Amino acid sequence: MNLAIVYTSKTGNTEELVHFIKDLFLQKKIEVHLFRMDHFPIHEITTFDAIIIGTYTWGDGEIPKEMLVLYRAFEIQDVNHVVTGVVGTGDSFYPKFCGAVDAFRDMLYVHSRLAVTLKIEITLQTQDLERCRRFVDIFIKNLKMAI
Repeated sequence: MNLAIVYTSKTGNTEELVHFIKDLFLQKKIEVHLFRMDHFPIHEITTFDAIIIGTYTWGDGEIPKEMLVLYRAFEIQDVNHVVTGVVGTGDSFYPKFCGAVDAFRDMLYVHSRLAVTLKIEITLQTQDLERCRRFVDIFIKNLKMAI
């Protein structure tokens, strides 16, 4: 199984989240390749069985510009076999809380095998840990069904 987590982080909150999720997969003996967006081999996107996207939200609920190349790659490449998930951090003070997660979710639903999404308020808190565990469990269940 070839699983990647691809992320971007401005303040470190999303980076902390994806590292925690990666550790949860490792606890379940599932190998994960963790990539910052600027190090992800975008031309190899179709070689992965599963990809989790980690993103913050920019401006008025927008996808950060560094993630647009990944967004477009999912739109134009043949990724309908790839199991996907999206995680992100945001601030509910803004009208479009974690809007980038929603934008990726809507696109991935059409172009991939979207399994699950997760939104975290600003930074990972104790009350979010169980939600992260459920995210990983649901993702693994969907991945097993796809293989």
